[in-house]
Amino acid sequence: MEQMFGFLTPFFVYLFIFLLNFILPGRWVTGYVYKTGSNQKLRYRLNGPLVLFSILLIWFGMCSFGFVEWDWFYQNRWNALSGAITFGLIFSAAMVLPFPRVKKSLFADFFFGRLENPQLWGGKIDAKMWLYLAGAIMLELNVLNLVSRYQIQNAGHESPGIYLAAALLTFFVVDYLSFEEVHLYTYDFFAERVGFKLGWGCIAFYPFFYSIPLWFTINLPGTQTPFYFLIVYTLIFLISWCLSRGANLQKYFFKKNPTRNFLGLTPEVITDGNKTLLVSGFWGLSRHINYLGEIGMAIAIVLCTGHPSIFWPWLYPIYYIVLLFSRQADDDRRCSLKYGKLWEQYVKKVPYRIIPYLY
Repeated sequence: MEQMFGFLTPFFVYLFIFLLNFILPGRWVTGYVYKTGSNQKLRYRLNGPLVLFSILLIWFGMCSFGFVEWDWFYQNRWNALSGAITFGLIFSAAMVLPFPRVKKSLFADFFFGRLENPQLWGGKIDAKMWLYLAGAIMLELNVLNLVSRYQIQNAGHESPGIYLAAALLTFFVVDYLSFEEVHLYTYDFFAERVGFKLGWGCIAFYPFFYSIPLWFTINLPGTQTPFYFLIVYTLIFLISWCLSRGANLQKYFFKKNPTRNFLGLTPEVITDGNKTLLVSGFWGLSRHINYLGEIGMAIAIVLCTGHPSIFWPWLYPIYYIVLLFSRQADDDRRCSLKYGKLWEQYVKKVPYRIIPYLY
Protein backbone atom coordinates (compact mmCIF):
# COMPACT_ATOMS: atom_id res chain seq x y z
CA MET A 1 0.00 0.00 0.00
CA GLU A 2 2.78 2.42 0.92
CA GLN A 3 4.62 1.59 -2.31
CA MET A 4 1.54 2.40 -4.37
CA PHE A 5 1.00 5.64 -2.45
CA GLY A 6 4.64 6.55 -3.05
CA PHE A 7 4.21 5.84 -6.76
CA LEU A 8 1.11 8.07 -6.96
CA THR A 9 2.55 10.89 -4.85
CA PRO A 10 4.04 12.89 -7.77
CA PHE A 11 0.68 12.80 -9.56
CA PHE A 12 -1.16 14.17 -6.50
CA VAL A 13 1.53 16.81 -5.87
CA TYR A 14 1.38 17.99 -9.48
CA LEU A 15 -2.42 17.97 -9.44
CA PHE A 16 -2.42 20.09 -6.29
CA ILE A 17 0.08 22.51 -7.82
CA PHE A 18 -2.20 22.79 -10.87
CA LEU A 19 -5.21 23.58 -8.68
CA LEU A 20 -3.33 26.17 -6.61
CA ASN A 21 -1.90 27.73 -9.76
CA PHE A 22 -5.47 28.10 -11.01
CA ILE A 23 -7.16 29.14 -7.75
CA LEU A 24 -4.67 31.45 -6.05
CA PRO A 25 -4.50 35.11 -7.09
CA GLY A 26 -1.87 36.13 -9.61
CA ARG A 27 -0.78 39.06 -11.75
CA TRP A 28 -1.31 39.23 -15.49
CA VAL A 29 1.63 40.09 -17.71
CA THR A 30 2.22 40.27 -21.45
CA GLY A 31 5.01 38.00 -22.65
CA TYR A 32 7.52 38.16 -25.47
CA VAL A 33 6.20 35.51 -27.87
CA TYR A 34 3.19 35.87 -30.12
CA LYS A 35 0.15 33.67 -30.44
CA THR A 36 0.57 31.24 -33.34
CA GLY A 37 -0.63 32.91 -36.55
CA SER A 38 -1.31 36.22 -34.80
CA ASN A 39 0.41 39.55 -34.14
CA GLN A 40 -0.90 39.52 -30.57
CA LYS A 41 1.49 38.64 -27.75
CA LEU A 42 0.56 35.94 -25.28
CA ARG A 43 -0.55 36.89 -21.78
CA TYR A 44 0.34 34.96 -18.65
CA ARG A 45 -1.02 34.79 -15.13
CA LEU A 46 1.86 34.44 -12.66
CA ASN A 47 1.68 33.35 -9.02
CA GLY A 48 4.65 30.96 -8.62
CA PRO A 49 6.02 32.24 -5.27
CA LEU A 50 2.54 32.07 -3.71
CA VAL A 51 2.02 28.50 -4.94
CA LEU A 52 5.46 27.48 -3.62
CA PHE A 53 4.79 29.07 -0.21
CA SER A 54 1.38 27.38 0.00
CA ILE A 55 2.73 23.94 -0.85
CA LEU A 56 5.58 24.23 1.67
CA LEU A 57 3.21 25.48 4.35
CA ILE A 58 0.96 22.48 3.78
CA TRP A 59 3.94 20.12 3.77
CA PHE A 60 5.34 21.50 7.02
CA GLY A 61 1.88 21.27 8.56
CA MET A 62 1.46 17.62 7.54
CA CYS A 63 4.89 16.74 8.97
CA SER A 64 4.38 18.72 12.19
CA PHE A 65 1.07 16.99 12.92
CA GLY A 66 2.52 13.56 12.16
CA PHE A 67 0.57 12.77 9.00
CA VAL A 68 3.85 12.03 7.18
CA GLU A 69 7.45 11.76 8.30
CA TRP A 70 9.90 14.57 7.54
CA ASP A 71 11.92 12.32 5.24
CA TRP A 72 8.93 10.56 3.70
CA PHE A 73 9.91 11.48 0.13
CA TYR A 74 13.35 10.04 0.74
CA GLN A 75 11.95 6.79 2.16
CA ASN A 76 9.78 6.41 -0.94
CA ARG A 77 12.21 7.98 -3.41
CA TRP A 78 12.35 5.10 -5.89
CA ASN A 79 8.57 4.68 -5.99
CA ALA A 80 8.10 8.43 -6.34
CA LEU A 81 10.69 8.57 -9.11
CA SER A 82 8.93 5.73 -10.94
CA GLY A 83 5.62 7.55 -10.58
CA ALA A 84 7.11 10.80 -11.90
CA ILE A 85 8.64 9.01 -14.89
CA THR A 86 5.30 7.35 -15.68
CA PHE A 87 3.27 10.53 -15.28
CA GLY A 88 5.81 12.44 -17.38
CA LEU A 89 5.37 9.93 -20.21
CA ILE A 90 1.56 10.13 -20.01
CA PHE A 91 1.66 13.94 -19.95
CA SER A 92 4.01 14.04 -22.94
CA ALA A 93 1.80 11.71 -24.95
CA ALA A 94 -1.29 13.79 -24.13
CA MET A 95 0.47 16.98 -25.26
CA VAL A 96 1.68 15.49 -28.55
CA LEU A 97 -0.35 12.64 -30.02
CA PRO A 98 -3.78 14.34 -30.43
CA PHE A 99 -2.31 17.23 -32.46
CA PRO A 100 -1.22 17.62 -36.13
CA ARG A 101 2.25 16.55 -37.17
CA VAL A 102 5.05 19.09 -37.26
CA LYS A 103 7.96 16.89 -38.32
CA LYS A 104 8.09 13.81 -40.54
CA SER A 105 9.20 11.55 -37.72
CA LEU A 106 6.78 10.63 -34.94
CA PHE A 107 9.78 10.17 -32.66
CA ALA A 108 10.95 13.75 -33.34
CA ASP A 109 7.43 15.07 -32.77
CA PHE A 110 7.11 13.16 -29.50
CA PHE A 111 10.50 14.34 -28.25
CA PHE A 112 10.31 18.01 -29.28
CA GLY A 113 6.52 18.47 -29.24
CA ARG A 114 3.90 19.80 -31.63
CA LEU A 115 2.33 22.70 -29.74
CA GLU A 116 4.40 25.85 -29.28
CA ASN A 117 2.70 27.58 -26.35
CA PRO A 118 -0.41 25.72 -25.17
CA GLN A 119 -2.57 27.62 -22.70
CA LEU A 120 -5.85 27.07 -20.89
CA TRP A 121 -8.48 29.71 -20.22
CA GLY A 122 -6.73 32.53 -22.04
CA GLY A 123 -3.42 32.11 -20.23
CA LYS A 124 -4.71 31.47 -16.74
CA ILE A 125 -2.74 28.23 -16.98
CA ASP A 126 0.24 28.16 -19.35
CA ALA A 127 1.75 24.73 -20.01
CA LYS A 128 5.38 25.87 -20.00
CA MET A 129 5.03 28.04 -16.90
CA TRP A 130 3.14 25.28 -15.08
CA LEU A 131 5.79 22.70 -15.97
CA TYR A 132 8.61 24.84 -14.60
CA LEU A 133 6.55 25.69 -11.52
CA ALA A 134 5.73 22.03 -10.85
CA GLY A 135 9.31 20.91 -11.39
CA ALA A 136 10.72 23.63 -9.12
CA ILE A 137 8.33 22.85 -6.26
CA MET A 138 8.93 19.09 -6.49
CA LEU A 139 12.67 19.77 -6.51
CA GLU A 140 12.34 21.81 -3.32
CA LEU A 141 10.30 19.05 -1.65
CA ASN A 142 13.02 16.56 -2.56
CA VAL A 143 15.73 18.86 -1.18
CA LEU A 144 13.89 19.33 2.11
CA ASN A 145 13.35 15.59 2.49
CA LEU A 146 16.98 14.77 1.71
CA VAL A 147 18.17 17.28 4.31
CA SER A 148 15.68 15.92 6.83
CA ARG A 149 16.99 12.43 6.25
CA TYR A 150 20.56 13.67 6.67
CA GLN A 151 19.73 15.43 9.93
CA ILE A 152 17.93 12.35 11.32
CA GLN A 153 20.78 9.93 10.66
CA ASN A 154 23.65 12.31 11.48
CA ALA A 155 22.27 14.25 14.44
CA GLY A 156 25.19 15.93 16.20
CA HIS A 157 27.69 14.98 13.49
CA GLU A 158 26.40 16.97 10.51
CA SER A 159 28.59 18.57 7.88
CA PRO A 160 27.65 22.23 7.31
CA GLY A 161 28.44 21.81 3.61
CA ILE A 162 25.40 19.58 3.08
CA TYR A 163 23.13 22.23 4.59
CA LEU A 164 24.83 24.90 2.49
CA ALA A 165 24.29 22.87 -0.70
CA ALA A 166 20.61 22.46 0.22
CA ALA A 167 20.33 26.20 0.95
CA LEU A 168 21.84 27.07 -2.44
CA LEU A 169 19.45 24.71 -4.22
CA THR A 170 16.58 26.34 -2.33
CA PHE A 171 17.89 29.76 -3.36
CA PHE A 172 17.96 28.49 -6.95
CA VAL A 173 14.26 27.52 -6.75
CA VAL A 174 13.10 30.70 -5.00
CA ASP A 175 15.13 32.88 -7.37
CA TYR A 176 13.62 31.23 -10.43
CA LEU A 177 10.05 31.66 -9.22
CA SER A 178 10.70 35.23 -8.05
CA PHE A 179 11.66 36.21 -11.61
CA GLU A 180 8.92 34.37 -13.47
CA GLU A 181 8.25 37.22 -15.87
CA VAL A 182 11.91 37.49 -16.87
CA HIS A 183 11.94 33.87 -18.02
CA LEU A 184 9.16 34.59 -20.51
CA TYR A 185 11.95 36.18 -22.58
CA THR A 186 14.26 33.16 -22.58
CA TYR A 187 15.06 30.48 -25.17
CA ASP A 188 12.52 27.94 -23.92
CA PHE A 189 9.55 30.20 -24.57
CA PHE A 190 10.32 31.37 -28.09
CA ALA A 191 12.23 28.35 -29.44
CA GLU A 192 10.83 25.15 -27.91
CA ARG A 193 7.59 23.20 -28.16
CA VAL A 194 5.92 21.14 -25.45
CA GLY A 195 6.76 17.47 -25.82
CA PHE A 196 8.77 14.80 -24.03
CA LYS A 197 11.86 17.00 -23.71
CA LEU A 198 10.04 19.76 -21.84
CA GLY A 199 7.14 17.80 -20.34
CA TRP A 200 8.93 14.69 -19.07
CA GLY A 201 11.97 16.83 -18.38
CA CYS A 202 10.14 19.10 -15.93
CA ILE A 203 7.97 16.39 -14.36
CA ALA A 204 10.57 13.65 -13.85
CA PHE A 205 14.08 14.77 -14.72
CA TYR A 206 14.28 18.31 -13.31
CA PRO A 207 12.98 17.69 -9.75
CA PHE A 208 14.84 14.42 -9.19
CA PHE A 209 18.06 14.82 -11.17
CA TYR A 210 18.82 18.36 -9.93
CA SER A 211 18.90 17.00 -6.37
CA ILE A 212 21.54 14.43 -7.30
CA PRO A 213 24.40 16.22 -5.44
CA LEU A 214 22.51 15.59 -2.19
CA TRP A 215 21.06 12.24 -3.19
CA PHE A 216 24.51 10.64 -3.50
CA THR A 217 26.22 12.34 -0.54
CA ILE A 218 23.85 12.40 2.44
CA ASN A 219 24.62 8.74 3.27
CA LEU A 220 28.39 9.19 3.05
CA PRO A 221 30.56 9.88 6.11
CA GLY A 222 30.44 13.56 7.03
CA THR A 223 33.32 15.76 5.93
CA GLN A 224 34.26 18.85 7.87
CA THR A 225 35.06 21.10 4.94
CA PRO A 226 37.14 24.08 6.11
CA PHE A 227 34.97 27.13 6.65
CA TYR A 228 36.98 29.28 4.25
CA PHE A 229 36.41 26.69 1.49
CA LEU A 230 32.65 26.99 2.03
CA ILE A 231 32.99 30.78 1.74
CA VAL A 232 34.85 30.34 -1.57
CA TYR A 233 32.20 27.94 -2.88
CA THR A 234 29.45 30.36 -1.87
CA LEU A 235 31.26 33.18 -3.68
CA ILE A 236 31.53 31.02 -6.80
CA PHE A 237 27.79 30.41 -6.60
CA LEU A 238 26.93 34.10 -6.07
CA ILE A 239 29.24 35.33 -8.84
CA SER A 240 27.76 32.73 -11.18
CA TRP A 241 24.26 33.76 -10.11
CA CYS A 242 25.10 37.39 -10.90
CA LEU A 243 26.19 36.37 -14.41
CA SER A 244 23.05 34.32 -15.04
CA ARG A 245 20.49 36.57 -13.37
CA GLY A 246 22.20 39.79 -14.47
CA ALA A 247 22.31 38.73 -18.12
CA ASN A 248 18.68 37.62 -18.14
CA LEU A 249 17.54 40.81 -16.43
CA GLN A 250 19.53 43.01 -18.77
CA LYS A 251 18.00 41.30 -21.80
CA TYR A 252 14.54 41.49 -20.24
CA PHE A 253 14.76 45.24 -19.57
CA PHE A 254 16.26 45.86 -23.01
CA LYS A 255 13.41 44.08 -24.75
CA LYS A 256 10.86 45.95 -22.61
CA ASN A 257 12.54 49.35 -23.07
CA PRO A 258 15.65 49.49 -25.33
CA THR A 259 16.75 52.88 -23.99
CA ARG A 260 16.62 51.97 -20.29
CA ASN A 261 19.89 51.82 -18.33
CA PHE A 262 20.65 48.62 -16.44
CA LEU A 263 22.84 48.79 -13.34
CA GLY A 264 24.08 52.16 -14.56
CA LEU A 265 25.01 50.76 -17.99
CA THR A 266 23.73 52.60 -21.04
CA PRO A 267 22.67 50.07 -23.69
CA GLU A 268 25.07 49.85 -26.63
CA VAL A 269 23.53 48.34 -29.74
CA ILE A 270 24.15 47.52 -33.36
CA THR A 271 21.29 47.81 -35.82
CA ASP A 272 20.48 47.41 -39.50
CA GLY A 273 17.65 49.92 -39.25
CA ASN A 274 15.10 47.20 -38.64
CA LYS A 275 16.50 44.78 -36.08
CA THR A 276 18.66 45.64 -33.07
CA LEU A 277 21.12 43.65 -30.97
CA LEU A 278 22.46 44.50 -27.51
CA VAL A 279 26.29 44.34 -27.40
CA SER A 280 27.19 45.85 -24.03
CA GLY A 281 27.18 44.85 -20.37
CA PHE A 282 26.76 41.13 -19.82
CA TRP A 283 26.01 40.61 -23.51
CA GLY A 284 29.31 42.20 -24.45
CA LEU A 285 31.26 39.60 -22.45
CA SER A 286 30.02 36.59 -24.42
CA ARG A 287 27.01 35.71 -26.53
CA HIS A 288 25.65 33.36 -23.84
CA ILE A 289 27.22 34.54 -20.60
CA ASN A 290 24.11 33.42 -18.69
CA TYR A 291 24.95 29.79 -19.54
CA LEU A 292 28.34 30.17 -17.86
CA GLY A 293 26.54 31.40 -14.74
CA GLU A 294 24.21 28.39 -14.62
CA ILE A 295 27.11 25.96 -14.97
CA GLY A 296 29.06 27.79 -12.26
CA MET A 297 26.16 27.57 -9.80
CA ALA A 298 25.89 23.81 -10.34
CA ILE A 299 29.62 23.34 -9.76
CA ALA A 300 29.48 25.35 -6.52
CA ILE A 301 26.62 23.22 -5.18
CA VAL A 302 28.56 19.99 -5.83
CA LEU A 303 31.67 21.39 -4.12
CA CYS A 304 29.65 22.35 -1.04
CA THR A 305 28.64 18.73 -0.40
CA GLY A 306 32.26 18.01 0.55
CA HIS A 307 32.81 14.98 -1.70
CA PRO A 308 34.49 16.34 -4.86
CA SER A 309 36.08 12.95 -5.63
CA ILE A 310 32.68 11.20 -5.97
CA PHE A 311 31.61 11.08 -9.62
CA TRP A 312 27.79 10.92 -9.39
CA PRO A 313 27.12 14.44 -8.00
CA TRP A 314 29.12 15.84 -10.93
CA LEU A 315 26.40 14.60 -13.29
CA TYR A 316 24.50 17.78 -12.35
CA PRO A 317 27.00 20.30 -13.82
CA ILE A 318 27.96 17.86 -16.61
CA TYR A 319 24.32 17.83 -17.69
CA TYR A 320 24.32 21.63 -17.79
CA ILE A 321 27.48 21.66 -19.90
CA VAL A 322 26.00 19.21 -22.44
CA LEU A 323 22.62 20.96 -22.54
CA LEU A 324 23.81 24.56 -22.70
CA PHE A 325 26.72 24.09 -25.09
CA SER A 326 24.41 22.35 -27.56
CA ARG A 327 21.72 24.99 -26.97
CA GLN A 328 24.27 27.72 -27.66
CA ALA A 329 25.01 26.18 -31.07
CA ASP A 330 21.30 25.90 -31.87
CA ASP A 331 20.57 29.43 -30.69
CA ASP A 332 23.43 30.84 -32.75
CA ARG A 333 22.02 29.12 -35.84
CA ARG A 334 18.58 30.57 -35.17
CA CYS A 335 20.00 34.04 -34.64
CA SER A 336 22.08 33.79 -37.81
CA LEU A 337 18.95 33.02 -39.81
CA LYS A 338 16.92 35.72 -38.06
CA TYR A 339 19.45 38.58 -38.10
CA GLY A 340 21.62 37.74 -41.12
CA LYS A 341 24.53 40.17 -41.62
CA LEU A 342 23.67 41.94 -38.37
CA TRP A 343 24.45 38.71 -36.52
CA GLU A 344 27.78 38.49 -38.34
CA GLN A 345 28.57 41.98 -37.00
CA TYR A 346 27.67 40.87 -33.50
CA VAL A 347 29.85 37.76 -33.72
CA LYS A 348 32.81 39.93 -34.75
CA LYS A 349 32.16 42.35 -31.89
CA VAL A 350 31.47 39.60 -29.32
CA PRO A 351 33.52 36.61 -30.52
CA TYR A 352 33.18 34.47 -27.39
CA ARG A 353 30.26 32.07 -27.28
CA ILE A 354 30.00 31.27 -23.55
CA ILE A 355 33.31 31.70 -21.69
CA PRO A 356 34.97 35.12 -22.20
CA TYR A 357 38.50 34.86 -23.67
CA LEU A 358 38.31 31.05 -23.82
CA TYR A 359 35.27 29.88 -25.80
